[in-house]
Amino acid sequence: MDLKKLKEEVFQANLDLVRHNLVIFTWGNVSAIDRENGLVVIKPSGVAYDDMKADDMVVVDLDGNVVEGDLKPSSDTPTHIELYRHFAEIGGVVHTHSAYATAWAQAGVDIPILGTTHADYFASDIPCTRDMSKEEVESEYEKKTGTIIVEAFKGKNPNHVPGVIVKNHGPFSWGKDAHEAVHNSVVMEQVAKMAFISLSVNPQASMNPLLTRKHFDRKHGANAYYGQR
Repeated sequence: MDLKKLKEEVFQANLDLVRHNLVIFTWGNVSAIDRENGLVVIKPSGVAYDDMKADDMVVVDLDGNVVEGDLKPSSDTPTHIELYRHFAEIGGVVHTHSAYATAWAQAGVDIPILGTTHADYFASDIPCTRDMSKEEVESEYEKKTGTIIVEAFKGKNPNHVPGVIVKNHGPFSWGKDAHEAVHNSVVMEQVAKMAFISLSVNPQASMNPLLTRKHFDRKHGANAYYGQR
């Protein structure tokens, strides 16, 4: 894969977080992976979106070593790498502190599936990870954040639920590339907001499982028919 092209894609995807009002200041990052060469392109740490250029994107290997770039990579790089290592089909990862998804994370509660909007993208509740242990927080914190995300998906298909909320922290999403990962991040924030409003109106709100399967399968199933060929 052309690294220059991948840097431009990751740069534009990071700007998309701002365009979609998912981040303020430097509260977010996007990465993408070149699977063929085992290289990850990610936003530099703490650099304002207004000041970034495509050439500022940092290239690291799957051990976290910088192989190209003059700036430090995002502090969340080890988390992204853990997701790429364990979720073999993903090509892009996004982390934000968007308000509603982060609120669910701070509450320590899964984002419940309550409607077809959610089911169009996520086949079930969006899971919230468990509490981190003292050892996990104090040793390789960012890598261990990735570890507990992977743990939360034991028995789940990360392609069917392309996002998670890390307890007390915030959301991560992923997709086939950086653009799709951003798209899923936007959707996750919106369904988190919808779920909050729905449960405020009716604390007993629930989802018809038949509609969940129908709406997910018509977009993502073997016989999907949503959209154009």
